[in-house]
Amino acid sequence: MMRVMVPLTHHRTDPIGLRPLYESPGGRRVHIGGGVEEMETGEENTRKEETVKLISAEGFEFVIDKKAAMVSQTIRNMLTSPGGFAETQHGQVTFPEISTPILEKICQYFYWSLEYSSGKETEFHIEPEMTLELMMAANYLHT
Repeated sequence: MMRVMVPLTHHRTDPIGLRPLYESPGGRRVHIGGGVEEMETGEENTRKEETVKLISAEGFEFVIDKKAAMVSQTIRNMLTSPGGFAETQHGQVTFPEISTPILEKICQYFYWSLEYSSGKETEFHIEPEMTLELMMAANYLHT
């Protein structure tokens, strides 16, 4: 069984090496999928267009690759729909009903889905105590 478990502390790579996870000293911003803070100013603007910020109910900001976020049909619709919505313009989506641990697990799933959904035999581990809340969030996000 393949497990993907990354705590919200310390700078480290997840156990199967998918993506690094960062937490800022203030403890409010988490980067998954690349070292955004290590980029030059010019590269950072380009990188911003390639990333999406997902904000949990508690205010944690998960900055992930846009390609990973597009695994969710709901997020894809929010970011690509015409009409000048704030999510489309700013590349950030707030989820006032999704807690930080659940949104973290969802972000991990996005990367897992990109990596392993092509038919390789692997499992995405979900802790039993997260199952109900995660199912409700996954239903909302169409993932």
